[in-house]
Parts: sequence; structure tokens; C-alpha cells
Amino acid sequence: MPATRRAFLTGVAATVLALPARGASPAGPRIIEARAGKAAIGPNGETDILGFDGVTPGPVLRYTQGEQLDVRLVNRLDLPASIHWHGMRGENAMDGVAPLTQPAVAPGASFEYRRPLPEPGLFCYRPSVFGKTPELMGRGLKGLLIVDEPEPLPVDHDLLLVLDDWRLDAQGRIEGGFNADEEARGAGRIGALLAVNGRAAPATQDFAANARVRLRLANLANARIMILTFDGAQPFVTAIDSQPCDAFEPVRRSIPVAPGARFELIFDMPAKEGDKARVVMRGANGAESELLVATSKGAKKERRGLIYSLPQNPALPPEIKLNNSKKVDLVIDVGPGGWTINGAQSKAYEGPPLFRVKRGTPVTLGYVNKSKVPLAMHAHGHAMRLLHDLDDGWEPYWRNGVIIPAGKTKHVAFVADAPGKWAIHDDILEHEAAGLAAWFAVD
Repeated sequence: MPATRRAFLTGVAATVLALPARGASPAGPRIIEARAGKAAIGPNGETDILGFDGVTPGPVLRYTQGEQLDVRLVNRLDLPASIHWHGMRGENAMDGVAPLTQPAVAPGASFEYRRPLPEPGLFCYRPSVFGKTPELMGRGLKGLLIVDEPEPLPVDHDLLLVLDDWRLDAQGRIEGGFNADEEARGAGRIGALLAVNGRAAPATQDFAANARVRLRLANLANARIMILTFDGAQPFVTAIDSQPCDAFEPVRRSIPVAPGARFELIFDMPAKEGDKARVVMRGANGAESELLVATSKGAKKERRGLIYSLPQNPALPPEIKLNNSKKVDLVIDVGPGGWTINGAQSKAYEGPPLFRVKRGTPVTLGYVNKSKVPLAMHAHGHAMRLLHDLDDGWEPYWRNGVIIPAGKTKHVAFVADAPGKWAIHDDILEHEAAGLAAWFAVD
């Protein structure tokens, strides 16, 4: 008998590696409180954190495509807050970027977010309050949101990983200095303690030999760009930044995961008892840090056939007419006065729009990185194609953001199909807070 959706989700719950899960409320909004809490992140006891519902990562919000998100944020912090639904397209009034799309939610106040969920995918929810986001997220305010497709892929396990890093002192307390100038101009705030789902890495899990695993991972660190490599398993990427793609094996079984990026992959466990499938982060000096160690254990499953792709998103255009696009270059640099865009210090979200277009206009953005550090540029509310460096083609997947190495240029293209004021910024949060932020208008 084929598995029912209820049975599938019941099985999924056992493989979420202790992430708390909350679904839609039967009536009225789902209440989420931003408040202080404690978490056993490192080896030195509990750490004082800020979290949604007092935990980090916050509860997994899980819906099915076609449902409605209805969440009321209650701010129990001493800092302003908001919820930005990272990776979701459209619905500008619900994008949660303060002060661009809403005022920040003051301490003691609340704000209700309502938006339809027409597209499945892996998203995250986090604050976006200009100048305050690095501290809010660096102290733990972040979580995952999943919108399941009506018919799930045929897999044995659905595994969720929130990747993060923490900067803790010898007593296990979060170090301050969230506005350090050298980090704002450099690589950003990078913590020495790597964490998976709020606990020190690596996460460990046992699966049956040959079991098929759907792995959904998100990098919710403030600044660390993670180069992840799969060892002992052959991974196939099925979705990037919430948008499905034709399943493909990444080059050298490695993927670059910038802050805010999400990847969905499928792999089969090794056939031999005791063999391991690992996800490791490679450092520039060749160092290796394990993030996930999955071990084949127990009754052996029958080996499955081909890995299937998710259905493509019919709401996205099969082609973007680049010849008719609005072309905008952002020349980005950093100097004694901070970050500049096209030679001028940005006024971020309170300045004039970087550009304005009519709804339906194709847009080509050129990110010209004149600085000495990588950037992770992100445009809100839209999905983009990364253009090839040497020809007129584009990569066969959609992105929310793109990594621009130091001294390099990258181009993206999208159709401005969602009205409103949309943020463009660096997802390395210390860069954004130091001025590497702007916005564009779609009329």
C-alpha cells in the first residue's frame, strides 16, 4: 500500500534531528514570541540566547503548498525586531524589512504577517532591522520554514539541517562586538564554534543501508561562506534557494553555501553496514570540519532507482529577454567611510531607490566587487538567473543571492514581477549594517 501523506510526515518527524516543529494553527494566527532563552550550544553549559519562542533555531514552521501563512510576532526583547520570510517571492508588505516595508516591531509590540503560500520550498525566517540584524541573528533569532509540495518525493527520510557558527567566550557566553568596524569592512562576524540545529557540530544520524535521504540545509550564519563537500555518498541537487531544478550532481560533490542560501539534495546511504555518508566543510588551509555524519546501520533497504527531480515552478519564465532588460551595475567598494555603491555612500533603505521599473520588466544586475573580500548579494522578492561570465547563457537554476569573489564581477537577471519596494543588500549581515544596502521599486 502506498504511504499516505500523514504517514510520510510522521516518519519525517523522526529525522529532523531534534528541531522543534510547529504547523499551521487550526484557527487564528500562530503566535511566535521573540524572547530570551537558553541553549546548550557548546561544551560549557547553557548559553543565554535570543530565539523565536526562546529557542535557536526557532520552531520549524511547516505548511503545504496552497495554505496561508498567518503568524503574529510578539516582541519580548529589549531590541526592535521583525520577521523577514527569506527567499519568498512577492507580497512586499509582508517582506519584514524595517524600515523599508514596515516599521520595526518595538519591544512589547506585535505585528501580524499574512501571506499565501503558492510555491513549495525551503525558506528561513529571521529579523531584518537595519543596523540591528547582526546582533539579533548573532544571538540566535532565526528559523526554518518549509512549504511542502502536495506530492512528496519518494524518499525514506527528510532531513533538515540549520548550519551556523557561534562566537562564545571561555564561559560559554556570546561575545559582543556586533558593530566591530574591522568585521564590517572585512569578512564579517565569523564564530569558531560550528553548529548544526543549534548544537555543536557534527550532527550524527543512523539510517538503513541504501536508504534514500532528502537533505534540506540552510546556512543561517551571519557571515561565513561554507564550501560543503559530500564524502561517502553521491549527492544530487534538486532545489536551490527554494526553487526546483533538474537534479544534477555538483562538481567535485561540493556546493558553495553563502549566508541565507538553501540547498535541497538527495543521496543514497552506503550499502555496507557501518559505512558513513558525511557532509564536511573545507577550509582554505585544507582543514576539514564534519557537519553531518550519517552511518548505515540496521536492516538493509532495497536499492532504489533513478533520483527524481521536483516539478519546475510554472510561475517563473522559461526565458528572460536580456536584450530588452533594464541594465544596472552596482560598483561596490569599501573605504575609510564605509561601503560605497557606484562611488557614493549608500543611504540604505531610507535613501532614494537605486532604480525604478514597471512590473514585468526584465532586469540585469551587474555586481562589480572592487573590495578585497567576497560578497553575497541578495535581491528580495524575486528569483534570478546567474548569467555566464563568458557568453549569453545562464545557469540552469534560480537563485535569491549570488557570491561575488573579491575583485570579480557577476551578473544576474530576473523579471520584476512583484510590485513594491525591494531590498538589495549583502547577506553578510555586518556588511549590510555598515551600509551595503539599497532598494529598487517595481510599479
